[in-house]
Amino acid sequence: MSVADEPDEELLARVLLTRVIEPGDEIGGRWVRELGVRGLARRLAEGGPPLAGVSGKRWKGLLARAETARPREDLAVARAAGVRFVGPGDSEWPGQLDDLGDARPLGLWVRGRAGLRMWALKSVAVVGARACTEYGAHMAGTLAAGLAEQGWVVVSGGAYGVDGAAHRGALGAGGATVAVLACGVDRPYPRGHTRLIGRIAEQGLVIGELPPGDHPTPSRFILRNRVIAALTRGTVVVEAAHRSGSLVTARAAQRLGRHTMGVPGPATSALSAGVHELLRGEAALVTDAADVVELVGDIGQLAPDRRGPVLPRDLLEPAARQVLAALPGGRVARPDEIARHAQTTQDDAIARLYELRALGYVERHGDGWKLTRQAVMSVRGGPGPC
Repeated sequence: MSVADEPDEELLARVLLTRVIEPGDEIGGRWVRELGVRGLARRLAEGGPPLAGVSGKRWKGLLARAETARPREDLAVARAAGVRFVGPGDSEWPGQLDDLGDARPLGLWVRGRAGLRMWALKSVAVVGARACTEYGAHMAGTLAAGLAEQGWVVVSGGAYGVDGAAHRGALGAGGATVAVLACGVDRPYPRGHTRLIGRIAEQGLVIGELPPGDHPTPSRFILRNRVIAALTRGTVVVEAAHRSGSLVTARAAQRLGRHTMGVPGPATSALSAGVHELLRGEAALVTDAADVVELVGDIGQLAPDRRGPVLPRDLLEPAARQVLAALPGGRVARPDEIARHAQTTQDDAIARLYELRALGYVERHGDGWKLTRQAVMSVRGGPGPC
């Protein structure tokens, strides 16, 4: 459904309902499923007794909203702002939002040139604390940039803190990002992110359930999070306190069968306590984009093996390492003693000892052998001989 075309009855009814039914209202979603958008719009226009599931007081409130709704005006305002309306059944509709059942959005207002459905097929949510630390902002930005460089779309909520860092990281890498707002997409919120959200609209997409000009409320922020979770293949939480809204996104992702991931922080940080709680459950620990892609990507997209630095002794042959390990740390040992501890023959031990002497690991003292000072440092974790 495009606002560039003359709106039909189905489109007008759906746009009207975005003014009447709050995002995530499962009772309203059930009415839509049972009556259809046009049937429900007619019932609201006609008045009459309340539909099942609501009190008379609430029904009157819905009727009052319907009476003041002006769907044609909303579509005209949207068109002037470069915004289109995408509803279920449209070619641009992301089918994964249907997993929300009766809590599925009535439609999405979309600002930006890219196709939402195609972008959502390869997207990851990066969310977290608004009052994040420098560590949280760094991790969110680096993670988002890495995902963008690998062709993934980064989805977040456009808020201060981790959300903003994730969007900037993706934009800075020349990648794609989507901001899901809890207000009209023609009215950026927070105000301090007006330029950022404008840049996202130019390089990516800004989407939301609420019609033009509508304002955010605390409940709308929470309900917006289900869209972020459903739209993406997985959700990464970077810093979140125990009552963080980003945990709502993560738990919604878990209910929907999406991947849930967390970036660990200091054990003493209250801003990481919620992430650590997730990691104690079903969430996967991730530290960079490669870890995320291994989980949400196609089969075979594995993260590189993690290992510490290669030390000189790691390059020794196994038999030589075994002989080296058999030498005591602070005294001279005879070849027969070394051979016994290395579980090899005395001749083999002597041959290996001469190899180790050439490499600077051991030195000869009469009939015995002793570790060099550099070798002792190597065994204790120091640089060791070259």
